[in-house]
Amino acid sequence: MKYKVNEIKVSYKERTPSAFWKKIKSSKDAAEMLYSLWDQDTIGLHESFKIVLLNNANKVKGVYQISQGGITGTLVDIRLLFSVILKCLAPAIILVHNHPSGSLRPSGSDREITQKIKQAAKLLDIRVLDHLIIVPNGEYFSFADEGIL
Repeated sequence: MKYKVNEIKVSYKERTPSAFWKKIKSSKDAAEMLYSLWDQDTIGLHESFKIVLLNNANKVKGVYQISQGGITGTLVDIRLLFSVILKCLAPAIILVHNHPSGSLRPSGSDREITQKIKQAAKLLDIRVLDHLIIVPNGEYFSFADEGIL
């Protein structure tokens, strides 16, 4: 008797050679890059949560949107987050989400999800370098810079 099962395909397509990847040296580097990539038509409308996937030299392999939510929040499924990180073989990440309200203050749930992701990442030897909150005018808050990562 033959069994039929679905095929699972895992892929990562590199379009830019690593020699041209942007190196992240500070939270400011990351925030400026992310703000320039963010859809300016939606940054003030709803929250989105993204991850920056980095190589060992802190060069950007890519940016992936994990979720898009409502005006005051978005759901982050850490299983989906880590499936992307592992598919891309990224040894380091930066977490980022926006606050449409313009508030740079992290919420309790922002702090909670950061710690949950950080704990899971530690088990997989993945470095969480920062969690940024970006607001519509381009200002940002860095968990790492504030010592709460």
